[in-house]
Amino acid sequence: MKKIETNQHTGSSFDDFLKDEGIFEEVQAKALKRALVEQLNDAMQSGNLSKVVMAQRMVTSRSQLDRVLDPENLSIQLDTLFKAARAVGKTVEISLK
Repeated sequence: MKKIETNQHTGSSFDDFLKDEGIFEEVQAKALKRALVEQLNDAMQSGNLSKVVMAQRMVTSRSQLDRVLDPENLSIQLDTLFKAARAVGKTVEISLK
């Protein structure tokens, strides 16, 4: 039977590194926002929705939509996210792990 060798140079996980640096939650939030923005942009493109039409469907301003679609802006309210999802015929699912 062959013994499986472990790499002695393997360190902790990247998540552990981020936690040690104190930026884990911020990085997670930015990654989640980027993923949401990408999904919204894809849905807008497939539905041939301009930002103006999208904002009208959300009953909000175009500048508010720009904040929603800005992956660096992490301060989006849940009700705004729900409106954006509904405007492209989607729903939002949130869970805690």
